[in-house]
Amino acid sequence: MDPALETLTLPIAEEAVVLSSPARILFLRARAGQPLNDFGNHNLVCEQSFAPDRDALQRSGVTVEAEVEDTGFDAVLVLPGRQRQEARAQLARAVAKCRDGGTLIACAPNSEGAKTLESDLAALLGPVDKLSKNKCRAVWGLVQKANLDQDLLAEWLELDAVRPVLDGAYVSRPGVFAWDRIDPASRLLADNLPLDLKGRGADLGAGFGFLSRAVLERSANVAAMDLYEAEKRALDLASENLAAFKGKKTLNGIWSDVTKGLEGPYDFIVSNPPFHQTGKADRADVGQGFIRAAAGGLRPGGVFYMVANRHLPYEHTLKEVFASVDMLADEGGYKVLKAVKAKGGR
Repeated sequence: MDPALETLTLPIAEEAVVLSSPARILFLRARAGQPLNDFGNHNLVCEQSFAPDRDALQRSGVTVEAEVEDTGFDAVLVLPGRQRQEARAQLARAVAKCRDGGTLIACAPNSEGAKTLESDLAALLGPVDKLSKNKCRAVWGLVQKANLDQDLLAEWLELDAVRPVLDGAYVSRPGVFAWDRIDPASRLLADNLPLDLKGRGADLGAGFGFLSRAVLERSANVAAMDLYEAEKRALDLASENLAAFKGKKTLNGIWSDVTKGLEGPYDFIVSNPPFHQTGKADRADVGQGFIRAAAGGLRPGGVFYMVANRHLPYEHTLKEVFASVDMLADEGGYKVLKAVKAKGGR
């Protein structure tokens, strides 16, 4: 069960919100689940830039796009992200996608800003309704141009815009992992990579491109890098942040769920795997999926370099699929691990 998705759709299911049939419905940051089956009589379009959720939506048979250009929807549903600037930008974008007189419905878990969501939506729309269930809060209101705070709408639409960060060394945007800083785990991994990497490499969970750029700046004999990233918004940033290497190196951005496998074969792979996805709980299984994908994507004798929170149990998985595993660093709560694939192919 997806509590936020279940709660988001309740106002429609319980007829607190009544839509004409068929209604044009847009679902931003959409996730797949049984409640979407109730929209069979409507024209539903889902927007999702996170590859695992995109894949699940496609399997369920709904229309899904990375970025929907159309406007004038009768209803817009949104599950905002946890990052405050990104969430406000998503609410503003939902307003902009809705027709005058249409309905906007948003939902968040109580532990992830539901109260703030309610006040933010009211600031944009005016009076809103709400219901609480599944430890979540759904909030909805009519999008009426005469009642909108147009200045606030314009301000919030720009909150997640691409911008220079780190004294202009990179571009990034709110909502992307460690969007305005270098994650200390990635920094530790970069500092412990050898300077003689060469051949074809891959970066799993590339984010806005810090690790790939560190590899290319320090190892002149690297000929190609494939950047795997589930979040298309981050992958687009990485492309900008590696612009200096275009035409000099072979660079490919691959918008995919790493755990489903790699293209390969690679001479080396670097990775700072995510340890949580939707929700805040640690997810060792995601990193374990990255490890198995790396083992499958390396050539015999290829090397995998990864960083992880010290407490996450990755060594056992590494030893299952690699011939040798060594710790290169252990500091600041993080560990850097090096694993070599057997020349016989294991």
